[in-house]
Order: sequence, then C-alpha cells, then structure tokens
Amino acid sequence: MWCLGAQFAAMGATTPSSEVKLTRLKDRVRVEIGGQFFTEYVHGDDASRSYCWPILAIDGMPLTRDFPMKQTEGEVTDHPWQKSFWFAHSSVNGIDFWNEAGGDLGRSSQFKGHTRVDGEVETSTSAGKGTVKVRDRWLAPDGTLIATDDRVISFHADADGRFIDFEITVHALPDKALLMGDNKDGTMATRVAQWMTMPHKVAGKEAGGKGHIVTAKGDRDDAAWGKRADWCDYNAEHNGKTYGVAIFDHPKNLQHPTWWMARNYGLFGANPFGWHDYEPAFKDDPHKGDYTIPAGGSLTLRYRFYFHVGDEKAAKLSEHYSDYAAGK
Repeated sequence: MWCLGAQFAAMGATTPSSEVKLTRLKDRVRVEIGGQFFTEYVHGDDASRSYCWPILAIDGMPLTRDFPMKQTEGEVTDHPWQKSFWFAHSSVNGIDFWNEAGGDLGRSSQFKGHTRVDGEVETSTSAGKGTVKVRDRWLAPDGTLIATDDRVISFHADADGRFIDFEITVHALPDKALLMGDNKDGTMATRVAQWMTMPHKVAGKEAGGKGHIVTAKGDRDDAAWGKRADWCDYNAEHNGKTYGVAIFDHPKNLQHPTWWMARNYGLFGANPFGWHDYEPAFKDDPHKGDYTIPAGGSLTLRYRFYFHVGDEKAAKLSEHYSDYAAGK
C-alpha cells in the first residue's frame, strides 16, 4: 500500500523506463511505472464504488484529493463520495450511483446504489502498458441487480506524464432496459488536489487554490462548466512547477464531444447524459439527455486521463488528443 515515504522517495526523480508493474493485493491493484509508484485501483473496501487513489505525477507529486481516504491538512471535506478518480452516474433506472447518503440530490439512502466487483480481477502487462480487467455488478440499496459492466483500465507513460485509459461497457439486464437519466451529476470524473482548484469559497471562507480550467475550444475557468469539447484540462502552479490533469473524450463516445462538469472547487468530469442541465435551451426538458440501453444491450464509453507537467500548451494536449483519437 502507498505510503508517504514512497512519495518523498519519488519526488524529484526521473522515470528510468516506462515498464509497468501491477501487483494484485486483497482489495486493490498497485501500479508502478519505471520503478516508481503511480496509483492503486481500489476495488474491495466498503466504498460505494471502485476508484484510483492516490495518483502521482511523474515526479511524485499527488494530483488528486486525499479526502476521505486520508486526512490531509488544508483539504476541505465536502462531497466525501468524490474519491479521487471514479466512474458513476446519478440516475440509472431511478437509482443514484453518484451521490452517497446525504448527497446533493437530497434523496434518502433507499435511492443510493453501489457497485461491487464480480469475480476475479485480471491483470496483464506488455509493451510498456499494464491493464486491469474487471466486471462489476450495479446494485440497488436492497441488493437488486440493476446492471453490470466490464472495465478495461490501462496504465502507461511518456517522458512528460502518465496516462490512465478507462473503457467501460455497461450492460442492461437480458429482460429489462436500462435508462441512463439526464442529470448533471456524473460520470467519468476526478477530484483534483486542493492546491489545483480554482480560487473559491467554502462556507463563506476562502479555500485557496490558484488553478485554471481550459477546454479544447478555449473556454476557461467558470466558463468551461457545461460546455462541450474534445478535452478539458485542470492545471495549476505548485511549488514553482505547473501540473495538470486532462481528460480526453473518445470520438466514438455517446454525445461526443461531451459536456464538462468542471467546478471551481476541484470536481472535474465528462458527462454525456446531462443535456438539460448544461444547455440553457433545454432547461425545461429534464429528459432531453435520457439514454436507454435496450434489454440485453450495452453502451461502451472510453476516456483517457493525462497527468502531466506544464499547462495545456506546454503539455501539447491537442497533439496528445489527436494521437488518442487515432488509436495510439
């Protein structure tokens, strides 16, 4: 399991190679690249869903929030269900898989679903890439099966950063359609470190942060929320160096280019279902973005995360996105 000593050992070091090592543990998969710790895919604790945490830059700097997995001085403690890096949606056949008890929708726990790994977690490595394959069961609060998914999560790196490729295929049950409802709370998301957030307030008090948000179309900061674009980036200077987290929306995804749920407090995600929340012309049509997977059918979504050094220009995000779109 990751520890603070490993972080300090990695700080300032360079990656000697792009070799990926995956170590299967009881409740997680540990990921190392070039002999340095990168992240862990946590799948077996009592959380409502699997997640990656911590996620370190190529020099060992943590780029996502520690809370609620760990108490870190200076971090705010809002939205405890926003755990570093995750996939979830708030309206799946009427069940909320995004929020947890007391969440933003104000629903009681009887509406809060959760996912559980089904079967063995598979791992493999080849050609500078490590891959985790896993199947999940989507369960209502009473244990009723709502849906299943198959996930393929790949880890790799270049000289300037590290990547996570996330592919998920959501399956409707053989005898029942699956409605992915129009709602802003979703779907492929991360919560960046406190210092990377934009300047903002929590409970009326300044919460720090000097970050910026930018999309592929040039929408910046607060103007990026709810906009559509191929990619979106959150970046900030920290201790004299700029770091960023970018998410790429695959060109074959539903509703590409996706809408971006990019908040000044550090929540940052791609949501192909939140149409009426993001498009003012459809604010009175709460089902505009509904998507139904037919009984026995499936929906595949793909995303790439790039944890990089430098701002969006220095990190050449447009070039990296072109590579991703081309299947590289």
